[in-house]
Amino acid sequence: MNSNPLLNLAIFGAFVLVTLVVVFRASRTTRTASDYYAAGRAFTGPQNGIAISGDYLSAASFLGIAGAIALYGYDGFLYSIGFLVAWLVALLLVAELLRNTGKYTMGDVLSYRMRQRPVRAAAATSTLAVSFFYLLAQMAGAGGLVALLLGITGKVGQALVIAVVGALMILYVLIGGMKGTTWVQIIKAVLLISGAAVMTVWVLAKYGLNLSTLLGAAVDNSPKAGEKVLGPGLQYGATGISRLDFLSLAIALVLGTAGLPHILMRFYTVPSAKEARRSVVWAIVLIGVFYLFTLVLGYGAAALVGPDKISAAPGKVNSAAPLLAEALGGPILLGFIAAVAFATILAVVAGLTITASASFAHDIYANVIKRGEADDKDQEVRVARITAVVIGAVAIVGGIVANGQNIAFLVALAFAVAASANLPTILYSLFWRRFNTAGALWSIYGGLGVCVTLIVFSPAVSGRPTSMFPAADFDWFPLANPGLVSIPVSFLLGWLGTVVSGDRDDAKFAQMEVRALTGVDAEKATSH
Repeated sequence: MNSNPLLNLAIFGAFVLVTLVVVFRASRTTRTASDYYAAGRAFTGPQNGIAISGDYLSAASFLGIAGAIALYGYDGFLYSIGFLVAWLVALLLVAELLRNTGKYTMGDVLSYRMRQRPVRAAAATSTLAVSFFYLLAQMAGAGGLVALLLGITGKVGQALVIAVVGALMILYVLIGGMKGTTWVQIIKAVLLISGAAVMTVWVLAKYGLNLSTLLGAAVDNSPKAGEKVLGPGLQYGATGISRLDFLSLAIALVLGTAGLPHILMRFYTVPSAKEARRSVVWAIVLIGVFYLFTLVLGYGAAALVGPDKISAAPGKVNSAAPLLAEALGGPILLGFIAAVAFATILAVVAGLTITASASFAHDIYANVIKRGEADDKDQEVRVARITAVVIGAVAIVGGIVANGQNIAFLVALAFAVAASANLPTILYSLFWRRFNTAGALWSIYGGLGVCVTLIVFSPAVSGRPTSMFPAADFDWFPLANPGLVSIPVSFLLGWLGTVVSGDRDDAKFAQMEVRALTGVDAEKATSH
């Protein structure tokens, strides 16, 4: 690769400088817990929609999916379809109701009509688990990118860069809170979608703006797969287990979004449920357009770079988009796309970190340990900032371990955890009158425990050359993604726990239902 390390660093440095200035300016109005956690609920629907797309279009969307399409064609595009369709679940079932019933975190909703302390502790535990899996993917992407762009192939050098990314992420969260993080997401989303649009038009222009010609070139430059890249089954479909793996992946992707804590927390940054709904519509449009771009970028990488060269690159499957940028525009376009990819990683990990730290500080510290008597600014926010540093350190270590993995796949595991631990409890809390504390605890802890256990003993972790630990072999669970088993088990446990326990509060559910559907007594904006 003919990359220019100094140019790449200069472009990335410029992004960091600009966003740090924005974060510092945002920090001037961060005075209360509402400012730090929910940006004072002062963002409009369109602004929040752009920020949501920035949060959602992670390194997996840009690097992992483009690479998966380049290597596996149609089967790689299934990630894009799953990630996009998932938003319909969030829009129709969760966004508006969640904005009305919550305050800062998912735990606010789940504990609304139940015993506060045990349910908040469970919600915080699942939030931290999902955030950790998602952070793994982003940090692994950082390591692969640096190997590609700066020529740092040694594990020590890549580990050092992952540490730098983690340090910057912590800085964004400590200084700007949710307001600063949101503006970073907006800037990053505009850069990412614009960069992908330029590359898409550029690729199509090389083939006379004819998608069919591009697909033909991709087939010609994929001698091992041939025309199989245009149809299903190249990655999933060779055996019965492969088909089940695909079904499990699809279920996790479609149901996972509505349980992702860092996405759910975004609904609290707008002043009303109407704006929450508008923000999801904006997000769907922007994300849908971007995923159409990934189809062209993936097949463009197959046609202009070739699967063999992508597989042999230091970042492997995650290298497709940067290699395509180099093939199109040389070192300058490569430097810009690299900076955008770095910005993507930084912005997403900042969003994840503030969500995880807010959940610990608000749910565990303020409501479990302090029983709701912590001072908003002086105690709770200070704990959130300390937690952000700890989470950042854990993410750095995890990213070093996961370095080199396909990040789209790692994110799919995070979706499986979110769909297993969070979504059943959220839906039961919002729509089932009989649901109670025992059901919530069984669903969260049971779904989380089953999902994580199956991941640990799956081919994703050991037993295959592509596993996280290829030299080890303790994979007795055959599916790489556990969603097919863990999500139904979580729904079942939620029902079973509720039926076994007679505890229920019909009056509180009625109150929650009125608030969820009408917005009466919902949290209001505190700053503008």
